[in-house]
Amino acid sequence: MWSPSPRAAAPALLAQRGVGPITAAQVLISWSHPGRLRSEAPFAMLAGTAPIQAASGRVVRHRLNRGGDRQLNRALHTIVMIRERYHEPTRRMWRDARPRARANARSGGA
Repeated sequence: MWSPSPRAAAPALLAQRGVGPITAAQVLISWSHPGRLRSEAPFAMLAGTAPIQAASGRVVRHRLNRGGDRQLNRALHTIVMIRERYHEPTRRMWRDARPRARANARSGGA
């Protein structure tokens, strides 16, 4: 059985900050083949990171999908945690997004 290494199969993925050979291999295994996931939405559902509506009555809120490929979810979590610590554009994004999320939560929603 032939199985390429992540370095040979996806050098651009490995070039990203926070993506090592093990996380790259998991992303490639879960992704499977070109054409399987045609946009970000199916990938988010596969990874268990897509928001799911959890409304009751007039209160509309969302939670993360608990299904999906747990190994892919773990690989993405690892990548995000590394990028949050060592990748300056990601750090800026988190720094800017957190106050907005807190203000949004205090005001009662979207």
